[in-house]
Amino acid sequence: MSINPVSEAAIAVVRRNTEEVQGKGNFALFEELFAQDFVDHTPQPGGTPDRDGALRLYKTLRGAFPDFHAVIHWQAAEGDLVTTYKTYHGTHEGLFLGVPPTGRRVSFETVDAMRVRNGQIIEHWGVANLYKLMEQLGAPAAMKS
Repeated sequence: MSINPVSEAAIAVVRRNTEEVQGKGNFALFEELFAQDFVDHTPQPGGTPDRDGALRLYKTLRGAFPDFHAVIHWQAAEGDLVTTYKTYHGTHEGLFLGVPPTGRRVSFETVDAMRVRNGQIIEHWGVANLYKLMEQLGAPAAMKS
């Protein structure tokens, strides 16, 4: 089965974001990969649904988990819309969602969809297993009830 060129190019852009921007902290590449009018349809609590909000989130994650990286399990594309299932990994060495550094290794799953046009990410929808992440960080019992 062959994949169409639009989908193939879109998958490559999303993979570069996951591996190089999120996984290696290459924020110069973020500037190249994210469109100025990028929209995040599912921003994290306290975040903004725009390019600046995405960059702040990425920097926050790298600050809290300096070795933050993802293992991509699969990607599928329908035209310019790429869906990715991945597991993020990292060591908690900085403040994250109010939880001080624990030194714990964590992992949590994420499914997201990104639309790519003209080589840039223009939209994002995503769901992350933050409950699992917070449980691994020893979040307060209130989160567990």
